[in-house]
Amino acid sequence: MPSQFCLRVFIFFLFLLTLVGTSFAATPAPLSRVVAPLIAAHPGKSGAYVLEKGEEALRARAWLTDHATASIDVQYFIWSSDNIGILASEALLRAADRGVKVRVLVDDLLIDAPPDSMLALALHPNIDIRIYNPRLNVGTSRLKKIGNVATGLRTVNQRMHDKTALFDGRAGITGGRNMADEYFDYNHEYNFRDRDMLVLGPVVTEMQASFQRFWDSKQAVPVEKLLAKQMHGMTPERAGTVYAGLHAYAAKEENFAPEVRQALENLPAKFERLAQGIVWDEVRFLCDLPGKNSARYRFDGGGRTTADLVAELKKAKKSVTIQSPYLVMPKGGLELFRDLVRRGVEVRIATNSLASTDNLQAFSGYHKQRSAILKSGVKVFEFKPDPAIKKELIERYPKLEKQAPVFAIHAKSMVIDGETLFVGTFNFDPRSANLNTEVGVLIRNTDLAQQVERNIIRDMAPENSWSAADNPDRFAPPEKRRKMKMWKTLPLEPFL
Repeated sequence: MPSQFCLRVFIFFLFLLTLVGTSFAATPAPLSRVVAPLIAAHPGKSGAYVLEKGEEALRARAWLTDHATASIDVQYFIWSSDNIGILASEALLRAADRGVKVRVLVDDLLIDAPPDSMLALALHPNIDIRIYNPRLNVGTSRLKKIGNVATGLRTVNQRMHDKTALFDGRAGITGGRNMADEYFDYNHEYNFRDRDMLVLGPVVTEMQASFQRFWDSKQAVPVEKLLAKQMHGMTPERAGTVYAGLHAYAAKEENFAPEVRQALENLPAKFERLAQGIVWDEVRFLCDLPGKNSARYRFDGGGRTTADLVAELKKAKKSVTIQSPYLVMPKGGLELFRDLVRRGVEVRIATNSLASTDNLQAFSGYHKQRSAILKSGVKVFEFKPDPAIKKELIERYPKLEKQAPVFAIHAKSMVIDGETLFVGTFNFDPRSANLNTEVGVLIRNTDLAQQVERNIIRDMAPENSWSAADNPDRFAPPEKRRKMKMWKTLPLEPFL
């Protein structure tokens, strides 16, 4: 009974306290006070809770950020300078002002934060920012970028696709979501159906160790080193102006969506479901090493996460259910799935259709293989751009209904035999297998595995997906079909 009481207290605080306004947030309850009793009540076990909805995942991150008292370590592939990206930066700044040590590690490829913002934050005594593999963007001239591509094509393609957020070394979040509007249902044109896992306990120690390896690696370069010239001009006064701008932005009601705070009114009805949803069991954190593998010129090589997932797939006896935004079989992948089907294993995969995908290059690779994948006996379902399920998954759907934004799969999950669950960053494509570093959590728990499997199967239903065998390409706009055919003519498979 005491552990059940602690569980309810934790879930109540986690999804409630972040919404009560700035006056309460000024004196937040320490994260350790809420989490420590829970962990102590489940010795040797880690807690796991699936974050299916974008706003739910946003609230979890907001609460953990506001209630951390010692450290916050965040690692992302994408950190945009849109609404969510700015609000997240401001939340970290407030944490640093409270004395929390904040470390931010972001991949170089798609970062679009203004140099002044990054440098001002890096100037804060409690904030450190590093950029992973900075060869294309931060502090790189156009001439140098061309030279890096010409002399190191594999190197510039090797990205850090990890997505983790760690709070006081006790709580963590990992999964498919980057730090941008479209991953939390706040984009008015294109949103992602994604999935994260909130974890507590021993597995967070494994996640912390992985973060530290990346932080200490030679590929992670301090932003003030990359932008040394600009840093000379970043005075405390200029930094203060940036800080004031971030705080002012977050204070505006139109930027910090009122519906997030208003969600407080709906929480009592959701409370029982949330309280019963967390699972305590043994949880593994799968991760690659910085640099992925030792290959220097080839585009293969695999990695630790790839090997672990292949090993789990080979154990399948009855069923494999996968959700991946991109489906391009790496070397040996089709043979692996064909062998599973021959052994009587039912293999089902939910992926994007041409109409919903955000990545035509990746879809072109899948399109080349689709016939062979279907002939192998794998059942493939392609997500519709306007699936019925989005009315349920997007909490603020009534506000977005008039814009009718595309809703596309971005979740990366796998369920084996209804018992083993993986939720992480790994796409089923050569890039995740061989080039990008990837992470995720693996848990053998029937309740959690079947919960996620039901959600994936629901996404495969006719109101949400087309069968790949029925040629769903015809539902995509003609211009998109034309562009896809153009990409198919290029030998891009190793990079997809």
